[in-house]
Amino acid sequence: MADGGGRWGRRTILRRATLLAGGAALGVAATSQTVWIADRRLPLAGGPASATLGNRHQQVGAGSVEVAWGVRTSERMIALTFDDGPQPQWTPMVLDILERYAVPATFFLVGERARQHAGLVRGRLARHEVGNHSWAHHDLARMDAHTAYDDLKRSHDAIAEAAGTEPRLLRPPWGHLGGAVLHAAARLDYSLVLWTLQMREDEFPHDPSGHARRIVADVQPGTILLGHDVGHEQRLVALRGLPEMITGLRDRGYRFVTVSQLLGHTVGVAR
Repeated sequence: MADGGGRWGRRTILRRATLLAGGAALGVAATSQTVWIADRRLPLAGGPASATLGNRHQQVGAGSVEVAWGVRTSERMIALTFDDGPQPQWTPMVLDILERYAVPATFFLVGERARQHAGLVRGRLARHEVGNHSWAHHDLARMDAHTAYDDLKRSHDAIAEAAGTEPRLLRPPWGHLGGAVLHAAARLDYSLVLWTLQMREDEFPHDPSGHARRIVADVQPGTILLGHDVGHEQRLVALRGLPEMITGLRDRGYRFVTVSQLLGHTVGVAR
């Protein structure tokens, strides 16, 4: 295995050297490689794709960042998450339902909305957790590391003031990751949280019960479930079916936890 790996490595080095010298004999492969070498649309240092700031010192806090889609576990645990709020009507509706059923959730807040609608969440998040979802829901993956950091830091401060607790989690808009996002997240000592399963309201127009049954059937242990407490009218299908979803999952033996509680779970992890 080691010898084979060594031979492969030497062949690759020789092939790249030939390509750099012209490599016309390699035909299509040479053309593809040459295009890759010549592509300067993305900078070699900095820019949205790079997770470094060139050859400068990398000021990234603890120097590491974790990315989670869910947790592998045999225990029936689920983390319910809501993105894009807070917004009038929608966010209070979700908080009322969660309070009624004593369910914790994780809210990935947009900083601009948290500042504008701080009164919607202030004093109502004791059982819940907050995360950062950017300042104004722009695509962080198109920003360089400095711009992404400034956006997230501004949002961080607004969320901390509105919620009374600092976010320690980041979910980038649309789940778009880039090197600059990773760099900014590490600098802020965030864990990056995506999702295992997303609510699919468009598949069940005017049928909250049908949507709830679909989610209950699809959830597996360790799921991070994505929902929204902001959006178009169609998304209300999921929110109106939220009580049925909660009772259906509890009937299946599921326990609701925050994302951090789920990520910190070690007992019963499948190996």
